[in-house]
Amino acid sequence: MSVESAQAVSAAAWEALQGAFDLQVHVAPDVIERRIDDLDLAKEFLKFGLSGFVLKSHYFPTAERAKVVTKAVPGIKAYGAITLNHSVGGLNPVAVELAGRAGNKIVWMPTVDAANETAGRPGGTNKKLPFWANIQLELAATGLNPPPMSVVDESGDLTFAARSCLELIKKYDMILATGHLGKKEIHTLVKTAQEIGLRKVVVTHAEFPSQGLTAQEQFELAEMGAVIEHCFTTMYTGKSSWEGMYEATRKVGVKRTMLSTDLGQTINPPVAEGFAMFAQKMLDAGFKVDEIHHMAATLPASLVG
Repeated sequence: MSVESAQAVSAAAWEALQGAFDLQVHVAPDVIERRIDDLDLAKEFLKFGLSGFVLKSHYFPTAERAKVVTKAVPGIKAYGAITLNHSVGGLNPVAVELAGRAGNKIVWMPTVDAANETAGRPGGTNKKLPFWANIQLELAATGLNPPPMSVVDESGDLTFAARSCLELIKKYDMILATGHLGKKEIHTLVKTAQEIGLRKVVVTHAEFPSQGLTAQEQFELAEMGAVIEHCFTTMYTGKSSWEGMYEATRKVGVKRTMLSTDLGQTINPPVAEGFAMFAQKMLDAGFKVDEIHHMAATLPASLVG
């Protein structure tokens, strides 16, 4: 841990993270350069008293890889995920079925290939792009990238493919995460999940620019049964304000709010350190140790458990 961060993070912040699970990390091996690999991350989490994490890739399933990490580092639970981008066939029920059989924990709806996500789209005006956006531009230049995807049709209803994926997520008791979908898509997705009895729904980094959900919108989704996720990187990199996130957390309530880091990038803090910095920010905003522990440990553990 850097000297600057060590001075900024209190013992209470680390106390709040004991037993924590980070349900969104981006670490090596990956097609994007990362600051740490999954095995070393497991050792880092073990060192600081954290319990585990979910390996997120925008491009590859990670369930089998997670099982190896769990076996290699006793005391840590690593879980796998799949993101329904074009690299796995998009909204592909076969990919979801096999992921479920492999012990997958989270199914993210499209992220980099979502119609709503314009970062890295050819002709865009973004000057500072995420690392994955550069890959999207490179794929587009080769002509390999199919058109962006939506989970709703022209009438605003969930598509047959998306609904089929939801049924399989329910079948294997996996977590449905909303990815980089737009507001209307998220609402339809959460509503449909509620209707079919899908138990575990997470609204992915709710204030990320391509989602931009207000505190009231987050509250309404939580009232429909969704867990609202806030990711450290969104505020840390200035994509959204800390004050807005605090407001939304108070509006939704601690019981339906989850903290993740979304870390692993070479230019951002180490994952465990960033998690502690997040806990400290919450403490400084007036949240209590037990409330932060619920959002970082108890709730995510109940989702993966």
